[in-house]
Amino acid sequence: MEIARVATKGCKLEDLLAREWLLTNRRGSFTSSTIVGCNVSGYHGLLVGSPDPLVSRVMALSNCLETVLWNGQALELSTCEFSDRFAPTGHQCLHEFRRDIGARFSYRLAPVDLAKAVYLDHDSDTVVVEYLFEDVREPFDLTLRPLVAFRDFHLLQKSDAPFIQKPMQGGVIVRHDLVMGCELRLGCPNLRFESDPQWWFDFIYRVNKARGLHHVEDLWAPGAFKGRIERAGSVVFWARLGDPAELAGMPPVDVAAIQRDLLDRQTELIRLAGAKDETAKVLCLAADQFVAKRAGLQGEHTTVVAGFPWFADWGRDTFVSLPGLLLATGRQEEAGSVLRTFAAAADGGMIPNRFDDRTGEAHFNSVDASLWFIHAAFEYLDVTGDVATMSSELLPTIRWIIDSYQAGTWFGIHADTDGLIMAGDASTQLTWMDAMCDGIAFTPRYGKAVEINALWYNALRRVQQFCERQSLPDADRYAAMAEQVGRSFGPLFWNAERGYLNDTVLPDGAIDASLRPNQVFAVSLPFAPPLPREQQQAIVDVVERELLTPYGLRTLSRRDPFYKGRYGGSTRCRDEAYHQGTVWPFLMGPFVEAYLKVNEFSDPSRRRATELIQPLLRHLTQDACLGSISEILDGDPPHRPGGCPAQAWSVAELLRVRRLLAGSR
Repeated sequence: MEIARVATKGCKLEDLLAREWLLTNRRGSFTSSTIVGCNVSGYHGLLVGSPDPLVSRVMALSNCLETVLWNGQALELSTCEFSDRFAPTGHQCLHEFRRDIGARFSYRLAPVDLAKAVYLDHDSDTVVVEYLFEDVREPFDLTLRPLVAFRDFHLLQKSDAPFIQKPMQGGVIVRHDLVMGCELRLGCPNLRFESDPQWWFDFIYRVNKARGLHHVEDLWAPGAFKGRIERAGSVVFWARLGDPAELAGMPPVDVAAIQRDLLDRQTELIRLAGAKDETAKVLCLAADQFVAKRAGLQGEHTTVVAGFPWFADWGRDTFVSLPGLLLATGRQEEAGSVLRTFAAAADGGMIPNRFDDRTGEAHFNSVDASLWFIHAAFEYLDVTGDVATMSSELLPTIRWIIDSYQAGTWFGIHADTDGLIMAGDASTQLTWMDAMCDGIAFTPRYGKAVEINALWYNALRRVQQFCERQSLPDADRYAAMAEQVGRSFGPLFWNAERGYLNDTVLPDGAIDASLRPNQVFAVSLPFAPPLPREQQQAIVDVVERELLTPYGLRTLSRRDPFYKGRYGGSTRCRDEAYHQGTVWPFLMGPFVEAYLKVNEFSDPSRRRATELIQPLLRHLTQDACLGSISEILDGDPPHRPGGCPAQAWSVAELLRVRRLLAGSR
């Protein structure tokens, strides 16, 4: 189905460069660029592969220069940016961009009307570019010159990189001394390959430049595919990355088979989700982009990529996202696999916050990932009724987490004498507001953080309820712990003078009363701490008044002297603004749920909530990464998108909210 369509003719190039597309597969691999095919980020490329899925991703094929030679003229399809100009300027011939099972570009040239489509195979690191010549008015020559990077996808390449290439039937094999154990195969059976190795210098990536990062790259061209086009038909160019032995055993690239598989997958995802309207269909397809496989000791397991292009799987993001990405889309079996994957990696009574992008090693620097895991596990139980999995595979880890948090575990995480969770110190960043640069924590939320203790109370009540229903031991112990937390929560966090909840209480008792969105979880969670109704209403009111934007919640009130309304500039500037006013779309989920709860899910509140999410639904198909939702936006209007162009929990919470509004959890 069609996800997005943009008429490009006559549009300003700057506006076109601000919109991009993304295709992903089950390996966490992807292909991405702007809707004119000009790479403006070092993460843009035709093939970013995962030889060992989710670990050590490789920017293999950056781009392909496409030229139509006709009557002595070079008519370009490609667009690239250099320090002083754009060259070539193929965007001038582009009439339309569409996103469906692939990314499609329509060009009108003097000798031919030409359509280009990019597809990413779901099961292998294979990208296919199909050129369809629909109306050949005069014969012409076509040249395709692939531009190879073959680097760690976080880095850029200079012209001293050691490339090795050798011919193969219908194309060329490229290897790189710094990327051992894999090779890139480039083929185009319709055209002849002419070896002509050369460096192309000084491509500029404007997004990197704006971020204060390295932004100039040299790319390797092993040669060019060339041929004469005299009649309507097609040309297929493809690239594959992988282990040489595995690639040698793979069948030839079949573009028709890849198209069928992608279309069948779309159809099945929509069926599983029970998606009826177009918006629901687009959202369930957006959700699928983040669902990947991670290799484990007992085979492959489902996991969730936190965001594209640069994140891998993060525990916190995964378990905030799981109810929307998987449960709301009918993918319960995969949800169970995700829970088991992270439960198996638990250590010290903690769920990993992330897996290293290069080594796959688990990192545990989070106080909330484990609590979100517990929440997601019970959401899974509520939807599936899978008591067996909960009892045998998840509950032991849940009990371990609760016992460890109660007694004390890594990073100073422990229950204080009042039953509330205390965590970290001035040198740690353990909550989701975790930006730190040059040793400076911009949101130092150590001690007792409001949403951590709301999650703690929720966890205790949920496991208590399960133990009671299953006649399991310790139900009374969990109940007593929850009651103590409930008695302590309001008196500690409620700020009567300001009329909302304190954000954090430091170990020395000092209060951080910054007006932030974290307090909304104290209303939105299924088992929210026992606050009087008037306090719950006051929380929702102040968050709506001070933090709500059309695209989510600001992370800090504009009245605060530390508020940053623009996210941009150097790494330090961006980290400083990341949680100091920047808007996060995923926070629209808990806000809408809290708003509905205090208004008892009345019809007027449902109508109002439906209106609130409309700007995000427009963003889904019209702005930034077409077919997904950005990680963050500026706190100040017009709320320019930033961060990851496609973020899992942004999409997930919109799915979950629509499910809530439809009348189910």
